[in-house]
Amino acid sequence: MAARRQRDPFGEIFGEWFRPIERVGQDRWQPPADVYETEKAIVVRLELAGVTPGDVQVSLDGDVLRIRGRREPRVDADALRVHQMEVAFGPFERALRIGIPFDRDRVTAQIEDGFLRVTLPKRSAARRRIDVETEP
Repeated sequence: MAARRQRDPFGEIFGEWFRPIERVGQDRWQPPADVYETEKAIVVRLELAGVTPGDVQVSLDGDVLRIRGRREPRVDADALRVHQMEVAFGPFERALRIGIPFDRDRVTAQIEDGFLRVTLPKRSAARRRIDVETEP
């Protein structure tokens, strides 16, 4: 039995090269992320070209760093037909578990050159000696 070819309404609108992007939960996409450790911090870096700081929310829930936002589609108004569309748009979300203790009160986030950088300063792991006192 031969497979039936389904009608592709997106192909009619956007051109034959359009391929839907894979989305998380069918309604969100995930920006690529780098997570690395320096001597003083854990750094999370997400590729978010075209996303403004006002379109991103960064939050902490226990040891989970959650980054949500939205990127609007960018197609020139005078475009007659889109032949290929690979840049994801719409809502996005990343949830990353941070397994190293960090100082929640000093976490920072900045967008620069199309990248969001979230810095989670490590908690001091230095040993501390506690003196034992005698009762007076």
